[in-house]
Amino acid sequence: MAETFYITTPIYYPSGKLHIGNSYCTVAVDTMARYKRMRGYDVFFLTGTDEHGQKIERKAREAGKTPIQYVDEIVAGILDLWKLMDISYSDFIRTTEPRHERVVQQIFKQLYDQGDIYKGAYEGWYCTPCESFWTETQLMEGKCPDCGRGVEKTQEEAYFFKLSKYADWLLDYIKSHPEFIVPQSRANEMIKNFIEPGLEDLCVSRTSFTWGVPVTFDPDHVVYVWIDALSNYITALGYGSDDDNLYRKYWPADIHVIGKDILRFHTIIWPIILKALGLSLPKQIYGHGWLVLEGGKMSKSKGNVVDPVVLVDRYGLDAIRYFLMREMPLGSDGLFTNEGLVNRINSDLANDLGNLLNRTVAMIQKYFGGVIPAPGPSTDLDTELRQMALSMKGIAEENMDQMEFSAALTEIWTLIRRSNKYIDETTPWILAKDESQRDRLGSVMYHLAETLRFVSVLISPVMTKAPALIRAQLGLDESDTYAGWESLATFGAIPPNTKVGEPQPLFPRMDVEKELAELESLIPGGGKEQKAQPPVETKPQIVYDDFAKVELRCATVTAAEKVEKSNKLLKLNLSLGYETRQVVSGIAKYYSAEEMVGKRVVLVANLKPAKLMGIESQGMILCAEDDDGNLKLITPEGAMPDGAEIS
Repeated sequence: MAETFYITTPIYYPSGKLHIGNSYCTVAVDTMARYKRMRGYDVFFLTGTDEHGQKIERKAREAGKTPIQYVDEIVAGILDLWKLMDISYSDFIRTTEPRHERVVQQIFKQLYDQGDIYKGAYEGWYCTPCESFWTETQLMEGKCPDCGRGVEKTQEEAYFFKLSKYADWLLDYIKSHPEFIVPQSRANEMIKNFIEPGLEDLCVSRTSFTWGVPVTFDPDHVVYVWIDALSNYITALGYGSDDDNLYRKYWPADIHVIGKDILRFHTIIWPIILKALGLSLPKQIYGHGWLVLEGGKMSKSKGNVVDPVVLVDRYGLDAIRYFLMREMPLGSDGLFTNEGLVNRINSDLANDLGNLLNRTVAMIQKYFGGVIPAPGPSTDLDTELRQMALSMKGIAEENMDQMEFSAALTEIWTLIRRSNKYIDETTPWILAKDESQRDRLGSVMYHLAETLRFVSVLISPVMTKAPALIRAQLGLDESDTYAGWESLATFGAIPPNTKVGEPQPLFPRMDVEKELAELESLIPGGGKEQKAQPPVETKPQIVYDDFAKVELRCATVTAAEKVEKSNKLLKLNLSLGYETRQVVSGIAKYYSAEEMVGKRVVLVANLKPAKLMGIESQGMILCAEDDDGNLKLITPEGAMPDGAEIS
């Protein structure tokens, strides 16, 4: 029996049309699912939509529709997008489905009966877009610390889940299972920012709206989002139903892949719910970064989203899937620009892969009447190419198993570029002029064809159309002999005398400047946030003597920690070489304590000490601020020693 593999995306909130950033996460999970299937795993890939909540109820009312009418229309668009993106999910769950709602009610009742849920009253601040409650001290300048939008004062009767009861257990579990939350920086963030400061019990029901799963024993309440939404990962498998075969087969999940903005819910609330239910925890939770634009994270409210349908229609599905997986390492934020997209397609797909296929098939047509010849005696160049191709199986597996798709594609492209160089080194056009070199020419053609077959298999998890088109031009069918992952273990699968097809360009070259100009009309500003630029406010002119009063010095951050009861402040220790300074800086929204350690900064060293939150700050570090108020550190360039004066 094949080994199972269960992988999930977050379930998307149907508040409007999905953008390319949403596609980024789903394509990544689809890539992993396809790879695992090629490796012989029995894969279950889950995605879906989280459809309850106050925001949906309000938007439906504004649109003159019932909530279910409102979400039905949006979900239809999401399903169309996943079809366009060739997402090979096993199941698509909607939290409005009876199979889900019934089990959510059972889970809520079980947690209540065993004393993990109790009735109380909530008073505090609520962010409707994020569906999150916040205390006064958690707010950032009176706004939601996650999305930066306004919050509402809320007071209502509610049920609470005893998160605090399980805090010590969770901290112990995360520390003793370093593979549980990846990348490791995400685990550190959860521990430092949420668990160690102390978990508060979680509000898990609402009475101020009705669009949700009713609490069976108290119908004035509906189950609040996180018990409802998070439970989808097991309700989709039939947990708590008459048929739980899928649950017993696939749970626990191998990987939950989720955005860093909802990491807290998946790494704190979800594990504690499972622990309270006596269920196994997922093996790993992977917090991926955002696909961002110049101007910040994509957001419909900012008007800076990129429509994936426009891009797929213009460049084809494989080009967009390749760009998403190649350009952005999954654990980090990645920047989307029109120029980056066009250059990547032109360079990697048209100039490298497309050119290699076109040259190879055209030369086989020209020199051997369209028939792949048998390989002759090998030279060192042949051996080098063959060994490089054979090494790719292990290299790809090492990277793909860690969801390092960008690294895997980078390695695969070294083989493609080496093959193009191999053509230049072997000079088939010169060999073709000498009949005595015909066997040598045949060997070159065979090695190129077989290497292209290798490439077609290696890129199959990412690109879903091009691999079969490559094999078709090489005259190969889709059997495992030519298209299966294990076929990468042997170089020489193509039978001699295989008739190739006609050379067809997979990815036509583009005039970059012309294409960028045309793309600008479809994605104005290269995906950059569009806004009117306010006049720049300048300060009065000063003379040199005024500036000379400021003492600026290079420094290195040697230690950093969050200031208790503040979401804005970090306490930093700075090395000046000749002494250490303590500085309190309002950059916690933009830099975690962990990532600040080791950074070089510019310190205003002669600023009069001041106390912030009762902590003395002996100076100020310099940052630049963009139009949205986001801060970036100013750092000294080059190997300047700590304490060096800036003048």
